[in-house]
Amino acid sequence: MKKVVLALSAICLIAFTSCKEDATKKIDETNVAEAAERDAQASNFPVIEFDKMEHDFGEIISGTNVETVFNYKNTGNAPLVITDIKSSCGCTIPQNWTKEPLAPGASGSFTVKFNGKGTNKVSKAVTVTANTEKGREVVKITAFVKPDPNAPAKPALTPAVK
Repeated sequence: MKKVVLALSAICLIAFTSCKEDATKKIDETNVAEAAERDAQASNFPVIEFDKMEHDFGEIISGTNVETVFNYKNTGNAPLVITDIKSSCGCTIPQNWTKEPLAPGASGSFTVKFNGKGTNKVSKAVTVTANTEKGREVVKITAFVKPDPNAPAKPALTPAVK
């Protein structure tokens, strides 16, 4: 048994020491330069900067349609691509954003329509999905929704008859 272990050890030792060719000689400098450039480009993200992060419609009457425009600018070093804009509910509709890549330094905008549903203080989030480092940016709209004074009065609840 000792002879087998000793023979195996000798074979392994010979195998490992016979590969004395220097691995650093096999490295191609052009590949290293290309990899460094690729890694530097991978860390360049577009940066989306909004003119406002929240819009307050103030006091509105229930059912009143209102809209606002969010302007943004690509302040990064790579083209900005907005893939989607969604709201937190169906009463808020984002629309009219540019689907094409936005070059560094260029500006764009999108419209957010709110149908005035809800009561009292209402806050809705609008999520912008883009190729930024975070991947998602959130802007908000708020409003204080007052009841419509011209709306028909709701019937009073009547007690159940036994």
